[in-house]
Amino acid sequence: MIAVEMDHISRSFGHIRAVADLCLSVPQGSIFGLVGPNGAGKTTIINILLGLIEPTSGSSKVLGYDCVSQSQKVREASGVLFERSGLYEGLSVWDNLLFIARAHHMQPLLITLRIHELLDKYGLIERQHDPAGKLSRGMRRRLSLARALVHQPSILFLDEPSSGLDPLAAKCLRNDLIDYCQHQNATVFLTSHNLTEVEEICDHVGIIRDGNLISSGRLTDLLSASTASTIEVIGFGFDESVITTLHGMANISVIFQSDEHLIIETDATADLALISGSIINCGGSIKEFQRGKSSLGKLYGDLMGGNHAG
Repeated sequence: MIAVEMDHISRSFGHIRAVADLCLSVPQGSIFGLVGPNGAGKTTIINILLGLIEPTSGSSKVLGYDCVSQSQKVREASGVLFERSGLYEGLSVWDNLLFIARAHHMQPLLITLRIHELLDKYGLIERQHDPAGKLSRGMRRRLSLARALVHQPSILFLDEPSSGLDPLAAKCLRNDLIDYCQHQNATVFLTSHNLTEVEEICDHVGIIRDGNLISSGRLTDLLSASTASTIEVIGFGFDESVITTLHGMANISVIFQSDEHLIIETDATADLALISGSIINCGGSIKEFQRGKSSLGKLYGDLMGGNHAG
């Protein structure tokens, strides 16, 4: 089943086109990460999917519900965490969760059990009676996530979910998202500037620039299709004759050299035996020889022309 489907979606704000003819499909039960620079259209896409704004053209569905005509159904099935917390700061931690639980018509007994479970999970038991506005930024973030999960939604929309969390809390969050998807068959649709985080937890990824989706699909497929690759060679005798020979081979460039260390950039079809044989024939000696792994960061940098998310 497809959890999220966007069919030729465009959205303009005056003369600014925030999203341009975007087509996207996200399978149910997956963790999808949408990455791109500030202003690329990521938050606009989430707002369209939640029915908070209408597209200029095109159509979209979440869990089979039309995002315009059935937007209330979409929001009932969704948990949402925006970069800004949206908490009711005058209400206590407990009452923030209680308000959302009642809004989703949860049974009273289930509400109490669920709130206790989430407060314990996110380390907020001792602060449950404190106003949300008195919490630290990290604690507010944890409360926001608990609020998004309180009604056990079928899909989560998370805008920069680890923003404001320390590294340990961010790691726990990633583990929680993976666990939630596996046990609830839920879908996560998140945006993030943290490419390492996205690569760690997402099985599907989309890369967006200036409102255009320039790449999307299963992460493993995107990385394996990437032509860029590095080879690391450790040994000795890597003199000028070795470098000259390597530069004379097709699709190869040496991007780092010392007498005992080489890093070579090539494509995914490179013949490793030919490269290592050429080094040895030129008098070099090899102790270790391995292909470096493709990464989302490398793929992102290639597609953005060297620009990075900011």
